[in-house]
Formats: sequence, structure tokens, C-alpha cells
Amino acid sequence: MAPGLDTTAVQEMQAHGQDLPWLLSFWAEHRPEHPVLIWEPAGGPVRQWTYRELRHDVWRFAAGLARRGIAKGDRVLIHADNSPEFVISWLACAVAGAVGVTTNTRSVAAEVRFFIEKAECVAAITQPRYAAVVAEAGPGLKWIAVTADDSGEAAEAAPRASGGDPFDGIFAEELFAGRRAEPMLPFGIMFTSGTTNRPKAVVHTHANAIWASRIGPRNIDLDSHGRYLISLPFFHVNAQSWSFFSVLGVGATAVLMPKWSTSRFWEVVTRQKVTHFSLMPFCIPALMAPDRPKETDLRIGVFGAIMADWEKNFGVGVYAAYGMTETVIHAVNGKPYEPVLPGSMGRVAHGYEMAIVDKVTGRLCSEGETGELWLRGTRGVQLFLEYFDNPEANETAFEDGWFKTGDMVMLGPGGNVFYRDRDKDLLKVGGENVSAREVEEVVSTVAGVQQAQVVGKAHDWLNQVVVAFVIKAPGAPDDAVLEQQIIDACKGRLADFKVPRAVYPVDSFPTGTLDKVLKNKLREMADDKPAIK
Repeated sequence: MAPGLDTTAVQEMQAHGQDLPWLLSFWAEHRPEHPVLIWEPAGGPVRQWTYRELRHDVWRFAAGLARRGIAKGDRVLIHADNSPEFVISWLACAVAGAVGVTTNTRSVAAEVRFFIEKAECVAAITQPRYAAVVAEAGPGLKWIAVTADDSGEAAEAAPRASGGDPFDGIFAEELFAGRRAEPMLPFGIMFTSGTTNRPKAVVHTHANAIWASRIGPRNIDLDSHGRYLISLPFFHVNAQSWSFFSVLGVGATAVLMPKWSTSRFWEVVTRQKVTHFSLMPFCIPALMAPDRPKETDLRIGVFGAIMADWEKNFGVGVYAAYGMTETVIHAVNGKPYEPVLPGSMGRVAHGYEMAIVDKVTGRLCSEGETGELWLRGTRGVQLFLEYFDNPEANETAFEDGWFKTGDMVMLGPGGNVFYRDRDKDLLKVGGENVSAREVEEVVSTVAGVQQAQVVGKAHDWLNQVVVAFVIKAPGAPDDAVLEQQIIDACKGRLADFKVPRAVYPVDSFPTGTLDKVLKNKLREMADDKPAIK
């Protein structure tokens, strides 16, 4: 950087005058009657918001947040499943200058308490089915607002009966007065599990959102006539950045479902003329269904790699995209009409620099060698701003401006990047990240456990499920009783996808140099066990 240039001012210049309120207002002015959000609940009527209508509702909700004492920089927990209320309240936090802290609804009270305390949330927005959990987890919250239903399903109890105020009561008659654009102002926090034993709070700025809105649609050939189906959880980066911000970048349309549904997929795709969706392994049965419609508008599925024959078998183009919460949007991508190789994630995306580094020597890897993927960009623009209140994690994650992803990849011919592995302390369970260390700590609290090691066992459609190997303590109960005690302990403290699906008692763990436990051997042992349904 040239001498005398202020680093912060240069960062701001990358999105000068631009933030989420600016982006929504732009389309409300230029495409006021074009649909931006179509809600497809499992039961009940389909609802639609145009850009003008969404801006109006978001600004009314933002004014209501201000009336309830939410100021710039305040953090508001949004603990809810996919719904219009989620989208409106999340955007309204950004308009008001607050930070929406979006969390996994499969979390138990202890985990939600950690999210609230770590992010220093002052208030919460949730649904009837989660209101009791949020109230238990956040006794110090100023207020909790609860929606009238559970993502289109009738609630078992009224919002007030579950300890919260009605969500609809937050809307003000007036619109939010507005504020000047501050691109580097945080707008969102998502929690992600790494190889540490506690989730980290990933901070995204308005400039991050603007970056995703610029690059996302170009990476996946989404234009203003496109319709992106969002069925993955909206508290994840895939739904927020990869999908919704790509839509906002070109004035397209988001079709929102409460969750993935194999039985409803083609019905919604056909009715709403969906063109794009995020393709996950559990989507494959629907794409391969013999009775799938012969003619639809669906043309692009965004997946982790280019796969041979998938376009022919599925009838849609498969676009490769690699990214994580910390990279905001796809940092590596490839399109089927480009010179990419089967199995490749494509090449480094526009706006990012890539290095593949040998973790032992620190040197750059040559073609055909496997190393850790490092990415470089401006923090708060191409890369997340920081891990909130976690200087140790920030220091570990970055080196000379490079973000160390923890993913092992191989550089192939023509610049193709091939995914090879992940630090195996991080498990992938149906698209969810699970820290093995976090589960091991809970398992180790059970009286009959002397030592515990957690690994992923291969699973047909979840990719992996969590299993635990344990060395029993003296006086431990029989294997079946101990297994149930471990599972019960985990159910009380961990989200359901983190709970071990099986427990395998062993006399000792396989070890290597310096008695380091060989988890690769444990994974082989787990995969040799009977399949888990």
C-alpha cells in the first residue's frame, strides 16, 4: 500500500456508499414490482413479497427494533427455522445497524446459552417451538419476540404463553429513519465449529454482503430473471450468502421453503419456475426419481465439485463451488462449460488469491501434491472480518494476511483444485460441522468412561455420523448400559447431529509416534462395524 493511505479508508472504499439498506433500496426503486421473496410453506398459502413490499416491511420492523431500544452495534439472536419472519428480522437488524446472530435451531439450551453469552446478545427473535429453550438460555435478555406460527405450521401454544412478545407487535407504523452507509459495519454473526472445542463467532460486514452480491451471481450464472430455491437452513452461509445475496446482487427472486423436502421438491420447482438451487447429497434421490418432470426451468445445481455424467443423469448443469463461512461466498468455483476436470472444485475465484501449503515445511505445493488451502483477500470484504471476541483464534487463523482454511486440497493440471480432506477433528454430518473434541469432552464426563475418541463413520446419505470409541473405567456398567448413558449425556448438552450414533468400547486406541492416537485407524475400525441406518 502506498505510504500515507489509511488502511480502514481503503477497506471502506471497496464498497463506498454501499450496504444492505442501499442494496435493498436500489432494487425497490428499479424493480419495485418484481418478486424478491416467495414463501412456499408445507401447508397454507404461498406468499410473495416484491422488492418494494419487502423494503417497506423491513424498514417498519427496523423502526420497531429502534423503538425497543436496539441501537447500532447491538446483537440480536435470531433462533428460528426458515420463514419470512426470519428474513425480515435479519434484514431489519442490518438496516438498523444492529447485528443478527443466526443460530442452529437443533442446538440445546446449553449451546444457545453459549451463543447468547459469547455474542453478547441483548434480545432474541424466535418461534413458539424454540421459545422455552431461548428463555431458559437467555434469562438476561431484554426481550424475546416469538412468531405466531412455526414456519407455517400452527403453534401448540400462543407466543405469550411461551414467555415472549408477539413478533408482529414489533412492526412500527413508521419507517426507519435511515443512517449513512458504513460498509465495514458488522451486520451478522454465524457460529461455526472448527477443530477447537467451542464454536467460533464469525463476523460478517455489510461490505461482505455487497461482495457476495457482486461475485455470487457471476460464479453461478444467475441473472435478473433467475429464481433460486432456498431449502437449506437460513442460519447457514449457504442460504444467506451463496443464495440470498446472489439473488439481491442481480434483482432476482428467492423461493424459500421451510426445509428440504424430497416429496415437495419438484412440485415447488415446477410451480415457481426455479432455475437454481444448492445441490447436496441428500438431493440426489429427487433428481434421480423416475417420475421427475421432463421439462422444467431448473438448469443449475451448485455443488462442491464437477462430477462426471451428473448433468446427463440429473438434467441440470452442476456448478462447482467451494467456500466456508469465513470466505463469505465461493472462493473456488468451476462451470461445466469451462475446461475443468471431473472431481475438481474448479479454480480460484475472482477476487481471491490462493496458496496450497505443505503443513510441515511451509513451502508451496507443486502439482499433484496435497497441502492446506490458504486464501487471501481483504478482511471484511472478501474474507470475514474476525472471530468475535476471540483474539487467539484470529491469530491462529491468519498468517501474513492469508486465511488458513484447514482444508487439504491438491493442485491439478490446468489450475484445477481437488478437495482431498479436512482436519479430521471436524466431522461433516449431513452438511453440519461437528467438532470431535467438543463431543469427546461431553463423553468423558460419563462416570464409566476412562478415555474417549470421537470420529466420523461413513454414512450413505449423511456423509458421516458421529461415533465414539471409549476405554471403560474400572467398575463401568456393561456395554449397552454405558452406551445409553453416553448418548443420554450428549443429548442433554449437544445438538442432535452431534450425538454419537454408536459407542464402541475398546481395550486401547491405536497409536503412532509419541503415542498420538491414530484417528485414521479408528475411522477404519468404525467403517468395519455394521452400517448405521
